[in-house]
Amino acid sequence: MKVRVMKFGGTSVATPEARHQACLRVISAKEQGFEPVVVVSAIGRKGQPYATDTLIGLLKDIDPTVSPEPRELDLMVACGEILSAVIFAHTLKTLGHRSRSFRGGQAGIRTDGVFGNARVIGIIPTSLVKSLDEGFIPVICGFQGVYVAGDGAPGAELTTLGRGGSDTTAAAIGAALKADAVEIYTDVDGVKTADPDYVPAAPTLRKVSYDEVAEIAHLGAKVLHPRAAEIAMKFDIPLWVKSTFSEDEGTEIVTREAFPGRRVTGLTHTGRLVYLRFDLAGAPAEHRTALEAHVYEMMARYGINLFMMNLSPTGIGFAVPRGQFSTVEDLLDGLVIPIDTGGSPAIYLFQMGHRPSREAETQAKLLAPLGEIRTVALELTENCTMVSLIGHEYLQEAGVFLSVLRTLHEAQIQVLQTSDSDLSLSCLVPESETERAVRLLHDRFRLHEVR
Repeated sequence: MKVRVMKFGGTSVATPEARHQACLRVISAKEQGFEPVVVVSAIGRKGQPYATDTLIGLLKDIDPTVSPEPRELDLMVACGEILSAVIFAHTLKTLGHRSRSFRGGQAGIRTDGVFGNARVIGIIPTSLVKSLDEGFIPVICGFQGVYVAGDGAPGAELTTLGRGGSDTTAAAIGAALKADAVEIYTDVDGVKTADPDYVPAAPTLRKVSYDEVAEIAHLGAKVLHPRAAEIAMKFDIPLWVKSTFSEDEGTEIVTREAFPGRRVTGLTHTGRLVYLRFDLAGAPAEHRTALEAHVYEMMARYGINLFMMNLSPTGIGFAVPRGQFSTVEDLLDGLVIPIDTGGSPAIYLFQMGHRPSREAETQAKLLAPLGEIRTVALELTENCTMVSLIGHEYLQEAGVFLSVLRTLHEAQIQVLQTSDSDLSLSCLVPESETERAVRLLHDRFRLHEVR
């Protein structure tokens, strides 16, 4: 049995015409001798009736001051994929092909119990295999699974896999069924060298490695979820990114060994970020380590995404998405951390900026009877974006970093911070300069010639 998993994103199922086109691709795969297994996202994008953000809004609009419980939110947003799967399956039926829709749990997807951002821990695809044997085309709700409690409680809790989770569903199903390939269908021709909204002529990459596409996804590109690339790489599943609406061959995701050589792959950019720098110059070295650990542990506990992490003898710094900044501000402004490392104990009070907020002033007054309070000021840089150059065995070459900085400097684009990894080199720039920075670096590294 040659299984091909075909995942269709929100724009690919947004209208009857788009769904018809997607169904024809599924039928074509079946006529070529494959057993197609379909994974679908919710119908449409924000503002459309059944889109995930619309469903979230139905709850939040009841009273914006009361946050929905994560469990209830998962039940709500899962409705989008359920509607999409049933409609897609019925569309296939009207075209003469038997099909059967499955919720994530019905497809055998088991997850941990983290509502809103669950991880797949196993798949038991018995129902899918049975449906394929009976001649049905399975259509699976992406983005969801179930958590079965260890105490033997009846039933199972529906969980969702976080944004982009339908890609993860497709890769995990592909691994469980030992698929011939996993194809991710979207509204672009494949993985581009840059955001086509900024660089309209950005070419489609014909091959990229699993680790490159995971890096591209981690650093802002929305073409593929990084977990999907990681699962496909772990189980050595051929992975493709294609367009539902064109005949372009798309991008093949391969192992690094299958696509050797030094090159620059592309440019990505994040959304709006806020950069925070913690001034720890007044703390002794043994206290700084404990303070850093407290801060990073807190960010992890509340699921805050960190970018551009920087560590120096006088402090630490990192950027957070603007959408998460209000949570970060609530956590850090007025935060009190007592430190006793066996030497001299101290109490540290965090505050946003060099002028204390009302919360920080209140905390300082309450703590005053305890003795000296050491203030940790957080300097903020708002409205910035991270632009990242992605490469394979190239970015560590002499002169690459200099070339990036010189290109931006000559264009009078301020570089606020830099960071790098084995596969990327990132610069924090003002948000207003994002498009210009992407275009200039795309030209400088001749990415229009990359294939």
